[in-house]
Amino acid sequence: MRRDVLKLLVDIRDACEFIREFASGRTLEEYRTNVMLRSAVERQFEICGEAMNQLLKIDASLAASFTEPVQIIAFRHRLIHGYASISEQLVWDVVRDNMPILLNEVRALLEAAEGSG
Repeated sequence: MRRDVLKLLVDIRDACEFIREFASGRTLEEYRTNVMLRSAVERQFEICGEAMNQLLKIDASLAASFTEPVQIIAFRHRLIHGYASISEQLVWDVVRDNMPILLNEVRALLEAAEGSG
């Protein structure tokens, strides 16, 4: 696997792990009221989306390795460009429901790359 592809996969993995760490033991209400928590989580989602965008430009075939690559990129765009209208509930739902799937998918790709390298 190309070095730049690996770097982007690591960036996605790390961002997901940071989100998991930041949100661990937290509630939606804490997310709503803690600007530092919101900022940290949203920044990591922005990194995930941008890395996914770059990844698919480099190797579009990798899209098949992810459940919702286009939605990941769109979520990043919405966080950046539509931040004023983003629902805290939506972000929290993504933290709870979608991010763990992405983390598992990117870990599997990195493990496969380690096994082949």
